Amino acid sequence: MSSQPGPIVLLGSGETAPNAQKIYHRLFTQLQEEVRVAILETPAGFEPNSDYVAEQIAVYLRKRLQNFRPAVTIVPARRRDGVLSTDNPEIVGALYNANFLLMGPGSPTYTVRHLRETYAWHVLRAMNRLGATLFFASAATLAMSRQTLPIYEIYKVGEDLHWKPGLDFFDDFGLSLIFVSHWNNNDGGDVLDTSRCYLGQERFGRLLAMLPDDPARRIVGIDENTALVIEPAAARCTVHGVGTVVVCHGEERRIFAAGTTFPIDVLGAFRLPGASDGIPPVVWQATTDGVAASRRARQESRIPGAEVMALVEERDEARRRKDWAESDRLRDEIHARGWQVQDTAGGSRLEAVD
Repeated sequence: MSSQPGPIVLLGSGETAPNAQKIYHRLFTQLQEEVRVAILETPAGFEPNSDYVAEQIAVYLRKRLQNFRPAVTIVPARRRDGVLSTDNPEIVGALYNANFLLMGPGSPTYTVRHLRETYAWHVLRAMNRLGATLFFASAATLAMSRQTLPIYEIYKVGEDLHWKPGLDFFDDFGLSLIFVSHWNNNDGGDVLDTSRCYLGQERFGRLLAMLPDDPARRIVGIDENTALVIEPAAARCTVHGVGTVVVCHGEERRIFAAGTTFPIDVLGAFRLPGASDGIPPVVWQATTDGVAASRRARQESRIPGAEVMALVEERDEARRRKDWAESDRLRDEIHARGWQVQDTAGGSRLEAVD
């Protein structure tokens, strides 16, 4: 994995919609290695069928992105307590082998309550610092905010308008952000305004007035079937999908269409954190050790095929002829097939490329 943070993706909705296929395709291609997805169940952990919710995403990825042959693991960390706890290192340890970590539908306030300051939360952040892509959709997108919308409580239960503390993921990067998924929702048609994540513009305006003063804060509205891809290492953001991303700062409102790239400082005074900043040392060490152990296990489990071995023999013969140009060409071809040739006194030795 990289020593720079990986991309952070925030999807407005539609993690298993047809339009999402192109978004995943771009992200998987950028990994430039085998795709290893871990789906964290936490956002839907209160649902009796949370495993089914996660499995539907897994099925989608395996079927719609089959050319990548993604290895998909479901991590059943559903709540703070119990056997399937977000604080259980044995459950959370499944994240170490992933390079693409996904959280999706459910409840944003439940996500915050059962993920904040847990082992899973710290590992998630550590994995991103080590280069893994984080993919948040729907409820998980809302939960990453400094203050999050209690959608279930207001829209379904009828509680008075209020905010709840979010996970504030981007505080590590010096940013104060509130994400609003389903920004352009129109399920209510002409009868009910369901934009702004089902709350409508009038109620959302009243909610904005209730926020504490914060000159640095940006409201980031993400349309349905649209993704905001934030790349901290490159200090840029890109919009993918079919809609737009709206960034509001005070009275200023900027709209970015799909296909647009803009500098990350549109979101505020961005900074790159140190590799382990804000992560408990014991979790950071466990994560780096776990990632290294997973890499070794993958390498040891791989066996070069007959075609690769034939190329190695051809290269050995080229070296005996001192045909260094052909030797280099064959070395590159072997590397393209996932193997690194090490020349030793005892002959060629293969090492799997991670």
